[in-house]
Amino acid sequence: MAYSDEELARLAAQVGEHLLASQRRISTAESCTGGWIAKALTDIRGSSQWFETGYVAYADSAKTQLLQVLPKELAEHGAVSEPVVRAMAEGALSGAGADIAVAVSGIAGPDGGTPGKPVGTVWFAWSVKRGRRIRTEARMRVFKGDRELVRRKAVSAALTGVLER
Repeated sequence: MAYSDEELARLAAQVGEHLLASQRRISTAESCTGGWIAKALTDIRGSSQWFETGYVAYADSAKTQLLQVLPKELAEHGAVSEPVVRAMAEGALSGAGADIAVAVSGIAGPDGGTPGKPVGTVWFAWSVKRGRRIRTEARMRVFKGDRELVRRKAVSAALTGVLER
């Protein structure tokens, strides 16, 4: 996986080429990465051809207001969960009118972990629109490292997931 600035830039460029070739536009919904995925993508020359918008929804209230995550889902499962990250991706997809969306929510640390959700736990979701059909896939990873490394790994995993779709 790619974690250095240069490696993340190369990966983002690959995503841009992938999206351009498939004539799709992307939207991002980020919590623990704080807009880093959108930054990596928009650092690429020509990204206006395939980047639609990015949401940074760090607080739960932002997740409900910007991405239509149901307060019930947050209360029942917490922000770092499959139902919430799926809702974030679907909210980013529909809100932006994009063709694909990636969402990330996690615990980058150094605090905030629990026995059930340790520091480094990150949920990802990718929503893809094909015609009127929307398919959303989610995946959870637990990354080792300090706050910056967890976030770098999350950006890399999110972008790699886009290439798989």
